[in-house]
Amino acid sequence: MENASKALIIAGAILLSILLISLGIMIFNQAQDTVGSINMSEQEIQAFNNKFIPYEGSNKRGTEVNALIQLVRANNQAASDDGAEEKIITIKSTKQGVNTNGGVVTGTVTTGSTYTVDFTYKNGLVNVIDIK
Repeated sequence: MENASKALIIAGAILLSILLISLGIMIFNQAQDTVGSINMSEQEIQAFNNKFIPYEGSNKRGTEVNALIQLVRANNQAASDDGAEEKIITIKSTKQGVNTNGGVVTGTVTTGSTYTVDFTYKNGLVNVIDIK
Protein backbone atom coordinates (compact mmCIF):
# COMPACT_ATOMS: atom_id res chain seq x y z
CA MET A 1 0.00 0.00 0.00
CA GLU A 2 2.83 2.33 0.86
CA ASN A 3 4.53 1.66 -2.49
CA ALA A 4 1.33 2.41 -4.41
CA SER A 5 0.90 5.84 -2.77
CA LYS A 6 4.52 6.75 -3.51
CA ALA A 7 4.04 5.67 -7.13
CA LEU A 8 0.96 7.92 -7.44
CA ILE A 9 2.83 10.87 -5.94
CA ILE A 10 5.72 10.37 -8.38
CA ALA A 11 3.32 10.02 -11.33
CA GLY A 12 1.54 13.23 -10.30
CA ALA A 13 4.84 15.09 -10.03
CA ILE A 14 5.86 13.89 -13.52
CA LEU A 15 2.52 14.99 -15.02
CA LEU A 16 2.81 18.39 -13.33
CA SER A 17 6.35 18.79 -14.68
CA ILE A 18 5.21 17.96 -18.22
CA LEU A 19 2.37 20.46 -17.89
CA LEU A 20 4.74 23.23 -16.76
CA ILE A 21 7.23 22.48 -19.55
CA SER A 22 4.42 22.52 -22.16
CA LEU A 23 3.13 25.83 -20.81
CA GLY A 24 6.64 27.31 -20.98
CA ILE A 25 7.10 26.19 -24.59
CA MET A 26 3.71 27.62 -25.56
CA ILE A 27 4.53 31.01 -24.00
CA PHE A 28 7.96 31.04 -25.67
CA ASN A 29 6.45 30.34 -29.11
CA GLN A 30 3.86 33.10 -28.72
CA ALA A 31 6.55 35.58 -27.67
CA GLN A 32 8.75 34.55 -30.58
CA ASP A 33 5.90 35.10 -33.08
CA THR A 34 5.28 38.57 -31.65
CA VAL A 35 8.94 39.55 -31.88
CA GLY A 36 9.20 38.09 -35.39
CA SER A 37 6.32 40.19 -36.64
CA ILE A 38 7.92 43.44 -35.42
CA ASN A 39 11.41 42.89 -36.86
CA MET A 40 12.19 42.30 -40.50
CA SER A 41 14.48 39.52 -41.63
CA GLU A 42 17.77 40.32 -43.34
CA GLN A 43 16.29 39.33 -46.70
CA GLU A 44 13.34 41.69 -46.24
CA ILE A 45 15.65 44.56 -45.30
CA GLN A 46 17.87 43.88 -48.29
CA ALA A 47 14.89 43.67 -50.65
CA PHE A 48 13.56 46.97 -49.30
CA ASN A 49 16.92 48.75 -49.66
CA ASN A 50 17.64 47.28 -53.11
CA LYS A 51 14.83 49.39 -54.58
CA PHE A 52 16.74 52.57 -53.68
CA ILE A 53 20.43 51.57 -53.94
CA PRO A 54 20.73 52.21 -57.72
CA TYR A 55 19.96 55.89 -57.11
CA GLU A 56 22.73 56.41 -54.52
CA GLY A 57 25.95 58.15 -55.52
CA SER A 58 27.30 61.24 -57.23
CA ASN A 59 26.64 62.70 -60.69
CA LYS A 60 23.05 61.48 -60.78
CA ARG A 61 20.95 63.18 -63.46
CA GLY A 62 17.83 65.07 -62.52
CA THR A 63 15.64 62.49 -64.26
CA GLU A 64 17.10 59.75 -62.06
CA VAL A 65 16.54 61.82 -58.94
CA ASN A 66 12.95 62.58 -59.99
CA ALA A 67 12.37 58.84 -60.49
CA LEU A 68 13.76 58.26 -56.98
CA ILE A 69 11.41 60.90 -55.57
CA GLN A 70 8.42 59.20 -57.21
CA LEU A 71 9.59 55.80 -55.92
CA VAL A 72 9.85 57.18 -52.39
CA ARG A 73 6.40 58.74 -52.60
CA ALA A 74 4.90 55.41 -53.71
CA ASN A 75 6.82 53.59 -50.96
CA ASN A 76 5.66 56.06 -48.30
CA GLN A 77 2.04 55.76 -49.41
CA ALA A 78 2.22 51.96 -49.24
CA ALA A 79 3.96 52.08 -45.85
CA SER A 80 1.29 54.46 -44.51
CA ASP A 81 -1.47 52.18 -45.75
CA ASP A 82 0.18 49.15 -44.12
CA GLY A 83 0.98 50.99 -40.88
CA ALA A 84 4.71 50.30 -41.34
CA GLU A 85 6.07 53.59 -40.01
CA GLU A 86 9.66 52.26 -40.00
CA LYS A 87 9.54 52.06 -43.82
CA ILE A 88 8.68 55.74 -44.38
CA ILE A 89 11.56 57.66 -45.97
CA THR A 90 12.28 61.39 -45.70
CA ILE A 91 13.90 63.19 -48.64
CA LYS A 92 15.93 66.27 -47.75
CA SER A 93 17.93 68.71 -49.81
CA THR A 94 19.93 71.88 -49.28
CA LYS A 95 20.70 72.35 -52.97
CA GLN A 96 19.32 75.48 -54.58
CA GLY A 97 16.80 74.78 -57.31
CA VAL A 98 15.25 71.83 -55.52
CA ASN A 99 11.61 72.39 -54.60
CA THR A 100 11.56 71.97 -50.81
CA ASN A 101 9.30 72.71 -47.91
CA GLY A 102 11.34 73.21 -44.75
CA GLY A 103 14.20 71.20 -46.26
CA VAL A 104 11.95 68.28 -47.26
CA VAL A 105 11.53 67.77 -51.01
CA THR A 106 7.94 68.37 -52.05
CA GLY A 107 8.22 68.57 -55.83
CA THR A 108 10.81 67.64 -58.41
CA VAL A 109 14.40 68.58 -59.17
CA THR A 110 15.74 70.36 -62.23
CA THR A 111 16.43 67.78 -64.92
CA GLY A 112 19.40 69.63 -66.43
CA SER A 113 21.49 69.42 -63.24
CA THR A 114 23.48 66.65 -61.61
CA TYR A 115 23.09 65.68 -57.99
CA THR A 116 24.71 63.63 -55.26
CA VAL A 117 22.35 61.30 -53.42
CA ASP A 118 23.29 60.02 -49.95
CA PHE A 119 21.35 57.63 -47.73
CA THR A 120 21.06 57.49 -43.95
CA TYR A 121 20.04 54.17 -42.44
CA LYS A 122 18.02 53.39 -39.32
CA ASN A 123 17.72 49.79 -38.10
CA GLY A 124 19.20 48.68 -41.43
CA LEU A 125 16.54 50.42 -43.54
CA VAL A 126 16.97 53.50 -45.73
CA ASN A 127 15.53 56.27 -43.55
CA VAL A 128 16.65 59.63 -44.98
CA ILE A 129 17.71 60.50 -48.53
CA ASP A 130 19.80 63.65 -48.88
CA ILE A 131 19.97 65.27 -52.32
CA LYS A 132 22.92 67.62 -52.80
